[in-house]
Amino acid sequence: MSSHTVLITGTSSGIGLEAAVAAARAGWTTIATLRDPERAGALRAAADRAGVTLDIRQLDVTDPASVTAAVEGVVADHGRLDALINNAGAGHVGTIENETVDDVRRVMEVNFFGVVQTTKAALPHLRASGGRLITVTSVGGVVGQPFNEAYCAAKFAVEGFMESLAPVAGKLGVSVSVVEPGAVATEFVNNIGLDPERLLAAAGDYAEPLQKYVARTQGQFARSAQTPEQAAVTVIEALTAERPAFRLQTSAWALAFTATKLADNDGSAVVALTGGYLG
Repeated sequence: MSSHTVLITGTSSGIGLEAAVAAARAGWTTIATLRDPERAGALRAAADRAGVTLDIRQLDVTDPASVTAAVEGVVADHGRLDALINNAGAGHVGTIENETVDDVRRVMEVNFFGVVQTTKAALPHLRASGGRLITVTSVGGVVGQPFNEAYCAAKFAVEGFMESLAPVAGKLGVSVSVVEPGAVATEFVNNIGLDPERLLAAAGDYAEPLQKYVARTQGQFARSAQTPEQAAVTVIEALTAERPAFRLQTSAWALAFTATKLADNDGSAVVALTGGYLG
């Protein structure tokens, strides 16, 4: 039986992969989960390079049966669950007039309801161990951004869910934290499936502001994106600190960006800031 067992979702690449390796390096028994086990090659290679062992399992956050099986399997095999790191998610770029409500529902299913599902399954075991619930959100969970309506809505929902749950879970011994990355150079960006030319061709009246948004965002990633390894440091801080904060940003830029919203009582500063993205 391990004294420290953590389950992490979405570990095929990016922050999830690096967090899994770092948690194992820190001495945690690490259950690294991913939707498609055939995509575990990079994860296995990273673990081998680091000289650590991972327990790699299948978990699809949008499938309740998969979530239940994974969590119950971990407890059956390792005797306990001390931490859950909700990391799985998917990006999305679009605006509501040019997409369907079902498109928005799909974004919510992965980024919000997937988190809710894994949290619900893990909580009884986290209560038993006095454990930790950590969720990787985004600066987009604090500051709404153009052409990210569905994505930011999902991340806002996650932040509201966790902020509301934190004092309740805390009364029963479970620490709750959210980690807010800014730009991170990961496969997450590629997983959006963003084809700027096709997106602009279908944008209609939104083409000009969308073009400016895409150019600005590509430039930001080129200039200031963190590596996944750098962002994962903050995730491990939430996992190992004696008393982790509820809200942690992964970089100075993310801290300054979210501070714009958190100190903006009437919302004018945020609207002026993001409006500037559009020229």
